[in-house]
Amino acid sequence: MEPQERSNRKVKKGIVVSNKMQKTVVVKVEQTIRHPRYGKVVTRSKKYYAHNESAPLKEGDVVQIMETRPMSKTKCWRVIA
Repeated sequence: MEPQERSNRKVKKGIVVSNKMQKTVVVKVEQTIRHPRYGKVVTRSKKYYAHNESAPLKEGDVVQIMETRPMSKTKCWRVIA
């Protein structure tokens, strides 16, 4: 019997914008897309709450976050690097 393989989890790269909570950081992920009608390149950004128990992070640090099980109402990502 083989162990089940884990499904592919989403990984995003972003910048820490807040580290004021215990074990949680807010990471801003920016994405550039081309506007569907006008063709202009537009930058979209979204903030994610990520679980961080390991190394202390400062604002401005570049980190990678991975999707995980829900840890609270708003937190379902964790810092991996």
